[in-house]
Parts: sequence; structure tokens; C-alpha cells
Amino acid sequence: MPVVLADTTVLNNFAQVRRPDLLREAFADLSAPMEVREELAVGELKGVVPVCDWSWLDVIEPTDAERSHASKLKSDAGAGEAACIAILVARGGLLLTDDGPARHLAIALGIELSGTIGALAKLLRRKVLSLEEADALLHEMIARGYRSPIQSLREIAYS
Repeated sequence: MPVVLADTTVLNNFAQVRRPDLLREAFADLSAPMEVREELAVGELKGVVPVCDWSWLDVIEPTDAERSHASKLKSDAGAGEAACIAILVARGGLLLTDDGPARHLAIALGIELSGTIGALAKLLRRKVLSLEEADALLHEMIARGYRSPIQSLREIAYS
């Protein structure tokens, strides 16, 4: 089964609206490396990320080779993003990130991408959320700091 990894940006957006359960609904096998979990915990301690139940989110352990590759990628991406990318280069799979530099690096390395908008679109396709519910969540995420490329899920083909 392909690996699906989330970085802190996507986890934070769903935490901001207190709906991490929606990520679990969209990606049942979602994982994150420890670096991402640590970044999320720091945000929670600082009070900038709402505390949510992430007990369902598997922590994926990188190999020594993946750790080595991640350390080389840190000049181009944050620690969490670098760990995700290094793991996915080795194992294949999907990266959930909204971080611009990480997205560019992942594309250059041939990694499949999605992000907050992709997760919301997937929830729409599965009829977990209505368009109105998805847009309400998107607007709340934007109000809480998400720099969304769109203002409504109507702007993309999600069906």
C-alpha cells in the first residue's frame, strides 16, 4: 500500500478548524514522520495550533538512508517537509503539503502531491462534506491564516 504522508501545514489547517477527523476520513492510512509531529506539538505548546486528538495519526519511522537524505534536503525545506520528501523518494506515495518550497522540491523529485484543497475536494467527492460545508471550513481556515489559492471549492473540478 502506498505511503500517504502529511506535513505540518496540512495538519495545522485541519487543526485550526478542529476537524483532524476529516483528514482521517479522506486518508485512512495517513502518517507523518516524527519531525512533523514535533512541529505540531511545538505549535500546540505555543498556543498557535489548537490541541487536537492526533492519536490515530501513525508516526512513520525513517530508515538511516532516509534520515541522511532528509538532512541534505533541509537547505531547501523545513525539517518536517524534508523528512516527508526523503521517505517518499525512497518508498513512493503521496505527500500532503501546502508549503510552496516543499511542493516545488517534491515535483522536481517526482513525488505525487495534494494538500488542504485536495483533501477537501476528496471529502466532497466522497460526499462526506457538502460544498457549503467544505467552503465554510475553507473560509475558516483562511481566516485563521491559510493562504488558499482559491476562495471556494466551486473553483475546481472536484467531481
